[in-house]
Amino acid sequence: MFETIKTVALLGLLTGLFLGVGYYLGGSGGATIALVLSLAMNFLAYWYSDKIVLKMYNAKEVSKAQNPGIHKIVEEITKKAGVPKPKIYIVDQKAPNAFATGRDPKNGALAVTTGLMDILDNDEIKGVLAHEIAHIKNRDTLISTLAATFAGALAFIAQMAYYGALFGGRDRNRNPIGLVLMIIFVPLAATIVRLAISRSREFSADRTGAALIKETSGLASALTKISDASKHVHLKGNPATSHMFIINPFSGDILINLLSTHPSTEARIRNLKALKF
Repeated sequence: MFETIKTVALLGLLTGLFLGVGYYLGGSGGATIALVLSLAMNFLAYWYSDKIVLKMYNAKEVSKAQNPGIHKIVEEITKKAGVPKPKIYIVDQKAPNAFATGRDPKNGALAVTTGLMDILDNDEIKGVLAHEIAHIKNRDTLISTLAATFAGALAFIAQMAYYGALFGGRDRNRNPIGLVLMIIFVPLAATIVRLAISRSREFSADRTGAALIKETSGLASALTKISDASKHVHLKGNPATSHMFIINPFSGDILINLLSTHPSTEARIRNLKALKF
């Protein structure tokens, strides 16, 4: 419940930032335009984000005949979760990882890489799939996509304001302190909020997934293996999608947890070990 309240508050903060920037740039008319834009972005993210990311990673749907084992696990977990069985996809990459997508549980999809199936045993795969189904159950895929869309739009608007101030126009007459805050602080704040939402949803999915299968060791072991492997085998893709994966595959040399889309693997494992069923 706490994570849900926290997520709603953070999404509200992102929306407030977006409307505030619109008001700063264009008064009440600008705020109205910002509201219309936010609704349009939310609509596009709602309907098309899943198709875009699956195509981006060349994910191929796998039938029950092709992989009965993974289908059986998913069927068992979704029955416990009370959600429809999502479509299952395979991403042909050596980097072990997994993600879920879809605008709602009825249109859910989950994808695993070939690398993940190569290095994890059955209990670990079950833990990962439970985590991803938890994301679908909690509608985290939509929440994270909306947060990323807002943050990206705010960064774009701030960049346009910078060029407007640089090359002339009405922005020249604005309070320079306000412009600096708009150009630097707003996109930074939006990014921090987006990352906080992502980390919060990962903790929540860990707990929900573990509760679905009444077991934590499989997921904890899987997180360790995936995290270790990601340091040596890199996923080919777009860092903008990092929040979707069970472990950030584009983490590289992140120096501070504040700028990570995921909580540390150590923190997640500690939280899992503290759960009692």
